[in-house]
Amino acid sequence: MNVTRRTLGLGAAALATPFLPKPALAQRGFPDKPIRMLVPWAPGGTTDVQMRAVCEQAGKRLGQPVVVENKAGAGGILGAQALLNERPDGYTLSQMPISVFRVPFMSQRPPFDPLADFTYISHLTGYLFGVVVRADAPWPDFNAFLAEAKANPGRFNYGTPGVGTSLHITMERIATERDLNWVHVPFRGVAENMQALLGGQIHATADSSGWGPLVEEGRLRLLVTWGPERAKRFPAVPTLKELGMDIVSTSPYGIAGPKGMDPAVVRVIDAAFRGAVADPAHMAVLDRFDMPAMAMGPEDYTAFVRRQVEEESAMIRRMGLRL
Repeated sequence: MNVTRRTLGLGAAALATPFLPKPALAQRGFPDKPIRMLVPWAPGGTTDVQMRAVCEQAGKRLGQPVVVENKAGAGGILGAQALLNERPDGYTLSQMPISVFRVPFMSQRPPFDPLADFTYISHLTGYLFGVVVRADAPWPDFNAFLAEAKANPGRFNYGTPGVGTSLHITMERIATERDLNWVHVPFRGVAENMQALLGGQIHATADSSGWGPLVEEGRLRLLVTWGPERAKRFPAVPTLKELGMDIVSTSPYGIAGPKGMDPAVVRVIDAAFRGAVADPAHMAVLDRFDMPAMAMGPEDYTAFVRRQVEEESAMIRRMGLRL
């Protein structure tokens, strides 16, 4: 799937009016069976590990297991797409990456409407992103990497978890700011991405902090991070802002269900996940990956989505990105 720099307009849609509450559903004691959580990323990556940790703690609070099902590929939108065919009963949910808010505006035939087709339940966290190269690579820092990429247009490549992800979009923003021409290579997940980098098939990887252990082991070199400030685990590594680029990318995310969910069920799920986010066992996972806790309930999360869709659609039009 290639991206060309053409403009695609997609009219902003209002959020669908929620269905009226169904008190009988809540009175039956939701949940009375396991809940299925779609995670649209490959097993073993940062999102997979974090979501399994938070789902385990949420399941304890709900009295039913929250079972993770990986649906990797397509830049992280397969979970959202699957929700279109599910009942709004609260038993099938999905992690919602920011690519869900972008891909419709990059597509000739949008696969869904991010404002009207989902019930936003609970916001969870965001990522530490960064660019890594092999430890034996000749670039001591990100400026050196960018300088050589500029001197060799079209010959440098980088891997990400997919087209339309925050990693892809931010690397293209960097290319625009520094007048670079490099090649994007999408992968299905962090394992494939790291394997290609270590094997020398790509020059660099832009990904979330699943690269951390390989950096700490000395097998990879972290050139830059994308947060508002330096990462706690890697205080010697500068941010994009420190290198003169006005870019911060953390790609915050939460969970959602199909449109039309019972508000009473939404409240039950949100309470369980907000408690799970703050649980020490889950916080230890966030600390491991330098991820902030960013809990929000359904009203605040829905308002956040409205703002995010507006910002992302404007950025896509400005950059002229199209699938």
